[in-house]
Amino acid sequence: MTSAFGDPTRREIYLHVRSHPGTTASEVAAAFSLHPNVARHHLDRLAAGGYLEVSLERLPSAGAGRPSKRFRAADGPGGDPTLSFVTHGDDLIVALLAEALELLGPVEAERMAERLGESYGRDLADRMEPGEGQRSVRAAMHTIADALTAHGFEAHAEDRGDSTAVVAEHCPFGEAATQHPVICAVDRGMVRGLLAGLCGAGADEPIPVVLSSRARGDDACAALV
Repeated sequence: MTSAFGDPTRREIYLHVRSHPGTTASEVAAAFSLHPNVARHHLDRLAAGGYLEVSLERLPSAGAGRPSKRFRAADGPGGDPTLSFVTHGDDLIVALLAEALELLGPVEAERMAERLGESYGRDLADRMEPGEGQRSVRAAMHTIADALTAHGFEAHAEDRGDSTAVVAEHCPFGEAATQHPVICAVDRGMVRGLLAGLCGAGADEPIPVVLSSRARGDDACAALV
């Protein structure tokens, strides 16, 4: 993940391809004022990590020349099988989730969602490259934005005076989060778990994370530290 998204230009290229499926290396080079070889390198790194899919296509106007490599965002969270996000088409899963949340009650359901997210966030932090731990909270939040982007959140970090926020432009949980806003507690847990792993904080000294959520009526989906 850090190999694919550690470079800020590569992260922006990934977001560009998500918004422009079927784009080519030449088109990316033009959009970012890069040499085509540099653009191709970034795209190949993203494809190698499972974040982009590559196909060979020849446009009707291109004649008999070589087909062009075209890049699209891969389905799912970067090919990571350990976290399967609920989508709006999974009606049976959403119905099962609704029943389970009702049986648990809102307080226990939120605790469970946050515990799950925190455990997964700590696991992500543990799998990052050696030497990346023990960083400042602000630096960690920028890394967390890249990690969440890799999982479908299209996130970016914003420094706000003494605080830093990770703002998500897209929610991979889709309609499930709208129907059951308690799912948003997973996001807060992921951020808290990643922070603990990246900053070296223990379970007895959790870093407070303030969460806002569109599903809960807020203006934006963000985690503020």
